[in-house]
Amino acid sequence: MGYSHPMRPRLSDIARQAGVSEATVSRVLNDKPGVGAATKQAVLTALDVLGYERPALLRQHSAGLVGLVVPELENPIFPLFAQVISTELAAAGYTPVLCTQNPGGVTEDEYVDMLRERHVSGIVFVSGLHADTAADPKRYHDLVDSGLPLVFVTGYVDGLPAPCFSCDDTTAATLAVEHLAALGHRRIGLISGPERFIPVRRKLAGYTAAMADVGDPMVELTLFGVEGGAAAAGRLFDAGATAVLCGSDLMALGAVQAARSRGLSVPKDVSVVGYDDSPLIAYTDPPLTTLRQPVRAMATAAVRALLDEIGGQPAPTSEYLFRPELVVRGSTAPCAG
Repeated sequence: MGYSHPMRPRLSDIARQAGVSEATVSRVLNDKPGVGAATKQAVLTALDVLGYERPALLRQHSAGLVGLVVPELENPIFPLFAQVISTELAAAGYTPVLCTQNPGGVTEDEYVDMLRERHVSGIVFVSGLHADTAADPKRYHDLVDSGLPLVFVTGYVDGLPAPCFSCDDTTAATLAVEHLAALGHRRIGLISGPERFIPVRRKLAGYTAAMADVGDPMVELTLFGVEGGAAAAGRLFDAGATAVLCGSDLMALGAVQAARSRGLSVPKDVSVVGYDDSPLIAYTDPPLTTLRQPVRAMATAAVRALLDEIGGQPAPTSEYLFRPELVVRGSTAPCAG
């Protein structure tokens, strides 16, 4: 059977370890039908524990490589996307190749070149240059023309025949403003990243429209991250904002930091709303009210679309928007004023 173990595995040893009969072990090792999935797994685990190599016909062979291009991993929402997408790909037999971008490091285009050299079956882009309106979309049109299956998560390339999956940022901003306005807040600020990014533009549009019946817009666009959030929130608090909506949970943590540095209590004096519902954000002090991205649903849909493309089915050219969920926790409260 091709075992690398110096001794041929004894059915009795494996049966004893797995708690099954020798006949069952024999059926599993010869890949015969009539054995339940749990029993088969018990036998394979027994092989592993006893140090025997699994028979070649029982080893899972990769269906191919799939590139997964994500931004920096400091924002915990991106590792979460990567984890779910990788798990879905592996379940379908594909091996994910994670490509992480860092400032001054390997660029998205360089990663794509490396992935194509490795003859990947397709690529999943998460919040890449497709979300940046200043980037040239020709790079993606060239990839599609080459026949390489692509899917995009968080962002949209108009006119590109490839599926895109995004959270509805316009609705997210609207939900946040409505929540804060219902608590009596009228001076509500928006903090987000540079306006050239599609998600930022959509949040800005939703926020501006929702503020029409609430009060004057107070907008601070800055660099993503805790530091950017803290600096922007400080300016808004100094201008009299009683509540802020942030473009990410990390920016919201910066806003809480800025409030405390000014002697303000969250949520007694000012309210803070995040965006993403990143892992562990429910355990901050105070627990953060935020807009939850449906990461699992978005990632699963993206992988299924990519697998359809790899299987030869035509790719849909539309963008699929997923509704966010307002998760109310301890960082928002009625306006003190």
